[in-house]
Amino acid sequence: MNAATGHILAGEAGAPPDGGVLLEVRSLWKGFGGRTVLAGVGLAVRRGSIFSVLGPSGAGKSVLLKCVANIEQPDAGTMVFDGSVLDFRLRRVRADFHRRCSFLFQGNALFDSLTALQNVALPLEQTTPLPRADIRKRAMDALEQLELHEHWDHYPSMLSGGMQKRLALARAIVTQPEMVFFDEPTAGLDPLRRNAVFSMIAKYQSLFGFTAVIVTHDVTEALAVSNLVALLYHGEICFCGTPEEFAASGHQVVEAFRDSPQALRVALGSLRRGEDIAVDEDPEDQNLGEEDQ
Repeated sequence: MNAATGHILAGEAGAPPDGGVLLEVRSLWKGFGGRTVLAGVGLAVRRGSIFSVLGPSGAGKSVLLKCVANIEQPDAGTMVFDGSVLDFRLRRVRADFHRRCSFLFQGNALFDSLTALQNVALPLEQTTPLPRADIRKRAMDALEQLELHEHWDHYPSMLSGGMQKRLALARAIVTQPEMVFFDEPTAGLDPLRRNAVFSMIAKYQSLFGFTAVIVTHDVTEALAVSNLVALLYHGEICFCGTPEEFAASGHQVVEAFRDSPQALRVALGSLRRGEDIAVDEDPEDQNLGEEDQ
């Protein structure tokens, strides 16, 4: 627990083997149009780990990730990367951070008019002074590592959904980042493809050793691959710990989020037996009602 903010810090409940905090977020606040989205969030992500932020849709997970990745500007708070406070007002700080970190967007954000090779080469062209021949070699190496080298001249529309996801990851890792941010990497995918994407993240995180920060609402898959998980609810981290601690937690919000599929199966079983079932109100609706009073 962070005594200064009153929020749980990721990494307190347990640590992946490598240890050492790479990224720490202290009391992060963000709002839009008078509505608070993040309310003093605190996190600490250990080097070499897979850290997942869980939460229902609209909980602010993507906003948190974009604030940490310097895509959105927080209203208040401090971020520390590798022991140094990040002041993104300074160009050299932004450049160094973007050189050491990559972001994999929810919809892959591939350029349809560029080939696979050109998509992967783009970050190197934008952030390094490397000669064209060296950029091409590194981009081809990244494609080969992601098993896409035979499709180097294909456009994204010519690739399957899974291949597009691997292409986006190849582009994210071509700069050899220390940390990769994943924004809802399985949004809109069926269960088999969700499993494949999380397996891909785990495989290449182990292979390349980067630190992965994932925001997702896919509980089962995140628990399977993560060293630590945090639950974001109403703009605050209400739980942080190991997957085993999450699975065993008696915290009311954790139980509701974790056990909702089982609760649905029980309710449907009762309904099929002709029993009357109580329909719980949405917690958001309950809160709105309390505020109206």
